[in-house]
Amino acid sequence: MQPGAKNSWDITSKERIIFSIIVMVGSFMAILDTTIVDVIVPKLTGPLATDMYVVQWIITSYMIAAAIALLITEYLIKRFGAKKIFIAGIMIFSSASFVCGISSELSHIIIARIFQGTGEALIMVTSHIMIFSYFPPKKQGFAMGIFGLGVSFAPALGPTIGGYLTEYYNWRMVFFVNVPIGVLLTLASIVFLPKDLNLKSIKLNFISFFLISMATISILVMLSLGQQKGWFNNSLIGFLLFAAIIGYLLYTLSELNSKHSLIDFSLFRNSDFTNGILIYFFIMGFSMYQYFYLLPVYYEHIKMLPTLDAGIAVFIFAVFIGIFSPVAGILSDKIGAKNVILMATVIYIITSLFILPTLNYYTPLVQAELLTIPFGIGMGLFFAPVTVLLLQNVPKDKGELAIVLMDYVRFVGGSFGTAIATNN
Repeated sequence: MQPGAKNSWDITSKERIIFSIIVMVGSFMAILDTTIVDVIVPKLTGPLATDMYVVQWIITSYMIAAAIALLITEYLIKRFGAKKIFIAGIMIFSSASFVCGISSELSHIIIARIFQGTGEALIMVTSHIMIFSYFPPKKQGFAMGIFGLGVSFAPALGPTIGGYLTEYYNWRMVFFVNVPIGVLLTLASIVFLPKDLNLKSIKLNFISFFLISMATISILVMLSLGQQKGWFNNSLIGFLLFAAIIGYLLYTLSELNSKHSLIDFSLFRNSDFTNGILIYFFIMGFSMYQYFYLLPVYYEHIKMLPTLDAGIAVFIFAVFIGIFSPVAGILSDKIGAKNVILMATVIYIITSLFILPTLNYYTPLVQAELLTIPFGIGMGLFFAPVTVLLLQNVPKDKGELAIVLMDYVRFVGGSFGTAIATNN
């Protein structure tokens, strides 16, 4: 950082590039794991001597841990600094990946996945806030476009990488691949990332955190078990829904009667912030994760392609997510985030309602791949402008909380979407 710098973006171009690469690689590695593991889960029933419903806990445990850890990340960042929490997240994530890779017992993998999900939450919030701080306000749209390469491109790329590793190596490589990357990222972060300034000693509302955690666990477990148990024909599903509702209600009461709230709901008085959160829930979570699940299923189970070929087919539209994420960031800086969001919405509605539903068994493979490209463009155009809209409409000291809420609703929305997509 330059001597006498008053702002976090008062750094040299070389420093900005180095810092950005480090946090981008970290976020890419973490979020890639949300879909890369989906490919290997069906293949684990034999080696782990279990059935599909039980092995699904490898995914469920990860998502629950990540969602809960998100809620405490703002406190950790303000107390210890983004750099330390980022490094801690990388170390936890890569260590847990190693344990998953060497485990032969399902219970051991599930426990390791809990730690992995926790690490992912720490990485995502810290990397998000750090890369946003490295760029001046006039270039923050571009910053979020670059960051969107990880957030939007990585989950779409997951099936391709997972298919390749399982096809030519084995399922353990899906976890082992994170280890050397984690080691290099830890060393690079310690050496290169700037020190944190203006740390705060804030209080954590443990009661609110406990209540919203219980509600989150209930809703995510309910969504995970819904299809297996027959949804509301089963008493356990009804109980979990009841527990989630009561948990959120008690959490709300706790927040209203506390001097130190866990979430500052005054942020939602800003309509742009509220609309951004809704887009994150319904588009970046609920809808996007349905398609990330359904497109590999279409290629592998309807078009009957091998796992790797299905992954390559998905990669076609993923490339366009990666291309248009920085394009959206540049456009956000030039014509405004709201205009880019409108453009993305029009493309997304047309593709999701009129183009993708036409895919079927008889659709030629090349035609099917081409028809998914507009969807990739629409997805790529969303992330940067929505994130800029959110972060530019909150006070500077609330940036961490805004990112926590964005990622939390994305996780919960994605769980709803995946539950619907897997419901036969």
